Amino acid sequence: MTAIPVITDFGPDSGGRIKGLTIRKPFVIGNVAKYFGKKREEDGHTHHWVVYFRPFEDEDFSPFIKKVQFKLHDSYPNPTRILTRPPYEVTETGWGEFEITIRIYFNDPTERPIICSHVLKLFQTGTDPSTGNLSKKVLVAESYDELIFQEPTALLKALLEDINQLPHGSFQPHDTDLEKKKKESLEEIQRGKTKLRAEIQVLKEKLELSRTTIAKFKSALAVAKGEIPEILSTSQDGYLKM
Repeated sequence: MTAIPVITDFGPDSGGRIKGLTIRKPFVIGNVAKYFGKKREEDGHTHHWVVYFRPFEDEDFSPFIKKVQFKLHDSYPNPTRILTRPPYEVTETGWGEFEITIRIYFNDPTERPIICSHVLKLFQTGTDPSTGNLSKKVLVAESYDELIFQEPTALLKALLEDINQLPHGSFQPHDTDLEKKKKESLEEIQRGKTKLRAEIQVLKEKLELSRTTIAKFKSALAVAKGEIPEILSTSQDGYLKM
C-alpha cells in the first residue's frame, strides 16, 4: 500500500482531470431477508433484512469513498442512514417492500455523488403475503453495477490506486451468481447502446428530412411572393438551382 494521498496536496481542482483515462470499480447492491415465521405482535413486522452496497471483488473502497447514504421509507425512524466506513449496510425489520435510494459520496470534493436505487425484496416471487404461508428460506436480491470514472482527477486516481485487497471471502457469499449477473448486465448495456445508436440514426434522418422540407417550402414561398424568378427550381436535396 502506498502513502495515503493528502487532499490538500492536489489543490482546489484536485490536480486536474486526466484526459483519456477511465477507471471502473464494479460493485453489488442488494438485500437479504428472512421471515420471522409469524407476524410480530408489537409492530406487525414479518422480516429481518439487510440492505448493502459492496465491492464486487474483495476490495476496501474506503480510501475513495467518503460515505454511503441509504434513504429508507419515511415510516422508519431516522430514514436517512449514513455509513462512513465499511461495511456499507443497514439492518432493519419490516413488513413491506419499497425502493431504497443509495447515494455514494467520494473523498474527492470535485467528484459528484453517484445515485443508485434498490427495491427491497422480502417475498419470494409468486408469493401472496396476505396468506401468511411464507417461506422461511433466506431471500437474496442482488444486482451488479459499476462505478465508472471518466477522466478522473489526479487526486481520485491516487485514491483509487490506494485500495487494499481484502482476504478472500471477506464479504458474506450469497446464492446469486454474480459473474452471470455481470455478464447479463454488460450484455444489457450493449443492447441499450445498439438501440440508442439506431434511434439516433432515425432521428438524424428525420431531422435531415425536416430541413429539406423546410428548404422546399421556403423556396416555394419566395417564388409565390415574387422574390425569386420562377425559372429557378429546387434540386433533389431541396436547395435552389438555376
